[in-house]
Amino acid sequence: MICHPSPNIFKTLPLRRKEFKSRLHIEKNNHSGVFTTASRNSCTKKNYAARGIRTSVEAVLLVELFKHPHLLLLQVRNSIYKLPGGRLRPGESDVDGLKRKLARKLSVNEDGDGSEWEVGECLGMWWRPDFETLVYPFLPPNVKQPKECTKVFLVKLPASRKFIVPKNMRLLAVPLCQVHENHKTYGQIISGVPQLLSKFSFNMIES
Repeated sequence: MICHPSPNIFKTLPLRRKEFKSRLHIEKNNHSGVFTTASRNSCTKKNYAARGIRTSVEAVLLVELFKHPHLLLLQVRNSIYKLPGGRLRPGESDVDGLKRKLARKLSVNEDGDGSEWEVGECLGMWWRPDFETLVYPFLPPNVKQPKECTKVFLVKLPASRKFIVPKNMRLLAVPLCQVHENHKTYGQIISGVPQLLSKFSFNMIES
């Protein structure tokens, strides 16, 4: 049990109750399937011109390993780390969109509606004021037309779970102490997750 002076208690289940497999489906960010900052910026510009601000939703999934909370992250081609999630469709709600993305990227039935995922509270919002990589946990007052908003939600895992991930990705369990303020490796949003979780007490379920 990790104790914090907080009324919020979050049950963290052991990693050994989870099963990891991969599927042949390949997630692609460009035609070559290789994710780069330049390709992402180019895609963001095209989407903004067509649809306006991009709204993305991402999931914080926690498991217990060695009596310490670990964050589940997707690693793309052994380089980029991502929280599971993605862009919302026009008119789609945050919760429905996140469930759909989790079903597509982590579930056995990638075409399901994601109803088995229990999406909790929104932990924070991050804003991208332009087409560069820098994001802020607030909307800068001089920015009138932000290019992207990313919302991070806490998602509760069931007692047992089988994860099926795209073939070009790996699902990793990374300790929160390693993620904390490690901007260089994990980026601004992921490295800020431990602070967003500071109001919770983690009840470690070891069996």
